[in-house]
Amino acid sequence: MQNRMIEVVVGLFMVAGFMAIVYLALNLGEVPLLSSGSTYGIQAEFLNVSGIKKGASVQVAGVVVGEVSEILLNEDNLAQLKLRVDNSLQIPVDSIVSVKSQGIIGDKFIQITLGGDLEYFKEDELILDTESAIDIESLISKFAFGSAK
Repeated sequence: MQNRMIEVVVGLFMVAGFMAIVYLALNLGEVPLLSSGSTYGIQAEFLNVSGIKKGASVQVAGVVVGEVSEILLNEDNLAQLKLRVDNSLQIPVDSIVSVKSQGIIGDKFIQITLGGDLEYFKEDELILDTESAIDIESLISKFAFGSAK
């Protein structure tokens, strides 16, 4: 009887340990399965998103409010980003989405400049008011070789 009780306690301890490992793996691995309820999706269309990678941060006033979940080329041959943004953030329909850089050669991120409209974007709506990435290399080469006017 004593042996049976020890086996049950050890079994329960093992199950609890495996559950803790699975929970930690999902949280540290940032699996969207657990956090999908706290965010919503929005899309933005750009001419150029060079330097943006999946997982890049989405910021409002320098505060990270989401991330880029997908980058694809749409049927009009424009770059389309799918963004996951916190549910607490409501994005007015007159907002502007820009590709920005952390310093001159830093990582690229998405900056949302909130507008003042009282109507807000809903899940999976498309933002067309965007500013594409600035190609620093072409600007420097134009300036260096004198073709900038």
